Amino acid sequence: MLQIRVMDELLRLLKENALESPRNLAKMLNQSEDAVKARIADYERTGVIRGYQAVVNEDKLDIDRVSAVIEVKITPEREGGYDELANRIGRFPEVDSIYLMSGGFDLLIFVKGRNLKEVAFFVSDKLATIEGVVSTVTHFMLKTYKDSGVLMEAEKERERLGVTP
Repeated sequence: MLQIRVMDELLRLLKENALESPRNLAKMLNQSEDAVKARIADYERTGVIRGYQAVVNEDKLDIDRVSAVIEVKITPEREGGYDELANRIGRFPEVDSIYLMSGGFDLLIFVKGRNLKEVAFFVSDKLATIEGVVSTVTHFMLKTYKDSGVLMEAEKERERLGVTP
């Protein structure tokens, strides 16, 4: 079984650009293309790599979509702790990401919907009704500046002011 204690260089390169060819990755890592392909296959087989995604600036698209972050306080289940509730909540199609947190709440959930009403319905009729969910606080995202390490707007060149005597 493949064991990884720290993220290696191959995984870092794939996180930066998952479309990079195995041939180019092999050159960057000074390894054979076959060795790189085998490592990627092992990462996929063992679940280290769970999927590949493009980072999309949805503000540039002509779609109506609402994103929200929900803070959730829960009472952990006796047998499954936080994991069972988090897995149950994570199965809803509205849920994009879910994290166990320290601090004033237990779970941080990122959700998407077609509009405010759809997200509100998810919170009130699906999430809040789950046994073990104590309270929720919903924050709607207004604009995305950076997502997954990628700035959404190209940096504008700053014009230098002329210096006069």
